[in-house]
Amino acid sequence: GCEYLKGLALMGAGTGKDGKIWVTDMDRIEVSNLSRQFLFRQNDVGHPKSVRGALVVERWNPNVNIEALEKKVGTDSEDHFDDKFWESLSLCWNALDNVEARKYTDARCLFFSKALLESGTLGTKCNHEVILPFRTSSYNDGEESDDNENQIAMCTLRSFPYLPKHCIEFAKQAYFSDYFEFGPEVYESFRQDSLAFFEQLDTMEPGDQSRSLRMIKAFIDLQEEAGGAIDFDGCVRIAFNRMIKDFRTSIIDLCHSADEMEKSSGNKFWTGTKRRPRPVDWTNPIPLLMEYLYSTSNMYASVWQVQGVRDRDQFQAVLDKLKLEQPQWKPSGEKVDLSEGDDNEEGADGGEDDEKLKGELYKIDSSKLQPAQPAEFEKDDDLNFHIDFLTTATNMRSWNYDIKPSARHTVKVTAGRIIPALATTTAMVCGLVDIEFCKLVLGLQSQGSDKFLNSNINLAAGSGNFTTFAPDPPVPISTGLESPQPKSFTSWDKIEISCKANELSVEQLAQYVSRTFGVSVDRIFLHGDTEDKAIFNEMDKSKLDWAIDFAEDGKVIVSDGVFTQWPQVRMAVQMLGRLPPTSGQRAIFKSQVEKVKVALDQTKESFMKKFTGKVSDAYHQVYRPLEEGEKQDYFDSVFEARDYVTFGIDCHTQSKEDITLPPIKYIFPHTKK
Repeated sequence: GCEYLKGLALMGAGTGKDGKIWVTDMDRIEVSNLSRQFLFRQNDVGHPKSVRGALVVERWNPNVNIEALEKKVGTDSEDHFDDKFWESLSLCWNALDNVEARKYTDARCLFFSKALLESGTLGTKCNHEVILPFRTSSYNDGEESDDNENQIAMCTLRSFPYLPKHCIEFAKQAYFSDYFEFGPEVYESFRQDSLAFFEQLDTMEPGDQSRSLRMIKAFIDLQEEAGGAIDFDGCVRIAFNRMIKDFRTSIIDLCHSADEMEKSSGNKFWTGTKRRPRPVDWTNPIPLLMEYLYSTSNMYASVWQVQGVRDRDQFQAVLDKLKLEQPQWKPSGEKVDLSEGDDNEEGADGGEDDEKLKGELYKIDSSKLQPAQPAEFEKDDDLNFHIDFLTTATNMRSWNYDIKPSARHTVKVTAGRIIPALATTTAMVCGLVDIEFCKLVLGLQSQGSDKFLNSNINLAAGSGNFTTFAPDPPVPISTGLESPQPKSFTSWDKIEISCKANELSVEQLAQYVSRTFGVSVDRIFLHGDTEDKAIFNEMDKSKLDWAIDFAEDGKVIVSDGVFTQWPQVRMAVQMLGRLPPTSGQRAIFKSQVEKVKVALDQTKESFMKKFTGKVSDAYHQVYRPLEEGEKQDYFDSVFEARDYVTFGIDCHTQSKEDITLPPIKYIFPHTKK
């Protein structure tokens, strides 16, 4: 960012009559930035990067017209970075550090047909890419992801760590994810809409199903143990129980199972890199245990949205009051995984247990449960306890396995996937991109993409790894259609349907797409949305044929499809077919079936209202957030500022072959909701 601001200001960009540069960055300047981000000095620490950077280059070139912002560019800031903003740009220039943000800005440039200058560095490696509307491929055409390149076998992380990084990875992937991210997330999904959760559960892999059910049950059990709402005392108890389970009970279980295996096989188990762990002991606590309880209790306080206790003396007073006691270990009888393979499909064989858990959760009144707030991992906030928890959890596990403890900074760098930036690499790639910018200013894009160059460079590997090449042309995406229909398109293309005079209904939109391209429409959904939402779903339409009828002989006639949506009603139907008419239990099962019948009738009514109603109304109904407040206000402000919605289409031919169509920009006569 500093290099690009320097280049733009010294080249005179944004100094013309209508010239302007917008620079935005949410980050604040840290001491570590001063070694390479040369626009900043000691007195800038703590201030916004964008604001201080703009002030410096304005002093260099007082004629430059630059506006500094502190806003994230993403799906949650489209009320500020609106259509008018994007349409006003000549080009977009990225200086980002993550794939998600790159994909978003690229998608915006695709939609508004804007040139994009993309670049990145990774230690001594760097690359840049020129993206030109309809002339080159886009960033989203690639397969880039933020996944860690060097995966460690899960069996090593789970049971046989021998390096500090193994403990860090397990603390991040298992402890932090389960307790503060994944756990609260699935619990909240269940709490807010249990029926929708069970529908979603059926689409998960068996391992994820089992993990989700156990997480939810554990969160509910915590509230039952607390006798209702969880306060900070409850958070301390939860943290203590986690500590005992993760760093004592599970360790003793592992050693016990290994000892039994040694007895039965006669072969030594703890060989090679496999270290025999030792359990923590609360009756003779090491200082690390107190650090773990302090950070973990405050993390749980954030999850359960209760006031934490930061003062160490006050926290010690809470511990003294609770008088926590270490339970006596007893063999659990549960199977401990001692395998050295990497098959970690948790719950794949736990079908009966999972069904039992489902049955228990069906009986829970989710409206009475306490809300939970999932954590969003943030390595740079020293007050949120995220790195504190990871550090203590890492070092607790390191102590278990007699592995060298990790410093807080090491945990932060490893868990945050930080690779130190080099000023030389940054300067080089920015200079190359500045040259491509000059080509755009000269209008060379009108002569074709071969006037521009992309690069892949590794400074550590010598001049033989200085590679430049012409940008790739747009990637053709096959539709699967035959002539005269279009056989392919590119990511720059979209279908535009303008209905400014009379808006279409959802039914009419589906019929229009079907007639125009000769396909059967399966789903119409918000383009780019990854949730299982849609303004039209053929599977929902099929529910119009479902029925639940009570026969004169007391039996119930139920369409097979009903059981896929409400599997819990199958037992009630079977029992009504078996129980005699005089049985007092029939009323219980009949009531369960009647509730599902009411739900089915409501589903049909809701579908028909949406199906025959306006497309914009259906979009508003499906995608407007349920919770009142900021999210609804944000949705409304973006919706009211636009007269279009962009949809994706899932469709197939008569022979059931999948068809791929460009996104649809549906333009409608706008009326305030």
